[in-house]
Amino acid sequence: MAQLDTFLKAVLDRNGSDLHFLAGDPPRIRLYGQLQSLHPDPLSADFVRETLYEIMPAKAIARFESKEGADFAYAIPDSGRFRVNILRHANGMGAICRAIPAGAKTLDELSMPESVRALCRLKNGLILVTGKTGSGKSTTLAAMVDDINARMKGHILTIEDPIEFVHRRQNCLISQREIGVHAQSFAEAVHSALREDPDVILIGEMRDLETISIAVSAAEMGILVMGTLHTNGAPATIDRIVNAFPSDKQPHVRTMLSTSLRGIISQQLLPTAGKPGRVAAMEILINTPAVANLIRQGKIDQLESTMQTSAGQGMRSMDMAITQLLDKGLVTGQEAYRKAMNKQRFESVKNQT
Repeated sequence: MAQLDTFLKAVLDRNGSDLHFLAGDPPRIRLYGQLQSLHPDPLSADFVRETLYEIMPAKAIARFESKEGADFAYAIPDSGRFRVNILRHANGMGAICRAIPAGAKTLDELSMPESVRALCRLKNGLILVTGKTGSGKSTTLAAMVDDINARMKGHILTIEDPIEFVHRRQNCLISQREIGVHAQSFAEAVHSALREDPDVILIGEMRDLETISIAVSAAEMGILVMGTLHTNGAPATIDRIVNAFPSDKQPHVRTMLSTSLRGIISQQLLPTAGKPGRVAAMEILINTPAVANLIRQGKIDQLESTMQTSAGQGMRSMDMAITQLLDKGLVTGQEAYRKAMNKQRFESVKNQT
């Protein structure tokens, strides 16, 4: 058994989400959003280096030694899988290990709203799941892929860095590609995917102009493209995509988005009230004719009010989602205020614990 396995199993035993394993600091786990020390003694630089090199694949070692960082997936047989990021910092080496559940949860298990289920039934277009790191984007996408896998007969191709959820074949052929192992970049993998007869392409992260451009083009070609962006809110997501392009091309990109975008799910996790755990607050934008018109005209600032007045079409703003959780008693007023976009709306409950 590798030395790191003891620390990783502690994360799983405590139902944590991450292990922070950095030279010069005590090992810490993230438990329901909060970091906690496993023990008070700092890790020595030599011990961290020896422990991490023990689990790093040869390609990850080469990447780390040339670029000072590497990502890969690591599995403990019969226990669990982890997404590992290796880094170098002032005190030596370090690693952040994110626990990956053994299998994708279903839409029912995640209590997904009907509008998300409806997006899974679409045959083409662009669906984006956004939020900061650790907001549950991968879990949401995995559940959506699982739903498609169970219902339709087709080819689902995932492109990730690294592969997180391993999907078993149900009704669909599943092809999973890992950046650095099966392709050199997201852009290269997505470009290649267009020639591989996919019905659905999942892009783990749309991080550069070329990847975004190919993804939007693929959605226009009749493929269902699902991807993630590290943005907060649907309007900010559209701004991020449009502003990734040169200014002279932005009107054309807005037009393409107005026709190819199907929906944006923007989420964040809030601690549950009264018991350990976290619950997702989801902002949902559905591309109706009214939304498409705003995107085309560049009136992104009006999308917020459109989401607030279009609940009947499956939309909701982040503050509406947080209010729903608060009304159900799932989160405290204090947490609702902390996570709200417009904090004035939650002034009356900000001291409720």
